[in-house]
Amino acid sequence: MCVNVGEVTEQSFEAFFRQEHRKLVALGAAMTGSVELGKDLAQDALGKAFQQWPKIGRYDSAGAWARRVLINLVIDSNRRRGSERSALQRVVTDDALLPADAPSDDFWRAVRALPDRQRAVVTLHYLEDMAVADVARVLDIAEGTVKATLSKARATLSRTLAGVDAS
Repeated sequence: MCVNVGEVTEQSFEAFFRQEHRKLVALGAAMTGSVELGKDLAQDALGKAFQQWPKIGRYDSAGAWARRVLINLVIDSNRRRGSERSALQRVVTDDALLPADAPSDDFWRAVRALPDRQRAVVTLHYLEDMAVADVARVLDIAEGTVKATLSKARATLSRTLAGVDAS
């Protein structure tokens, strides 16, 4: 998952960027339902990584650090969009004038409806194919917490998707 960058240089950041960019875009897109927003958030996360590169570039966990930053950016973006949507609904009473959510399959729509931590755990585990220990390291939580969170998320997704299939 992470490159051992050795000497902290601009070239080492370029190698890190090439290795992580697509993965971060995919993570952001899966969590938000928008490839464009995923690209923007990945760029923001990598910009923060570049600013912190002298500190984080020395460690094998630079990729985990960037993923955690991206997840925090997704959470902030969701909060901001929720606030904007609420404000827009107070102003606009015609629902047809509100922007539609990006189309996506039922599974990822259900994942995006999960609470923040559950959404992050499911996305890292299934999209990035991370082991529980790796998810715990990225999110800086205990492995037991990852397992419990994943279990709760699976139960919620099972109920949600069963309801979708029954329609």
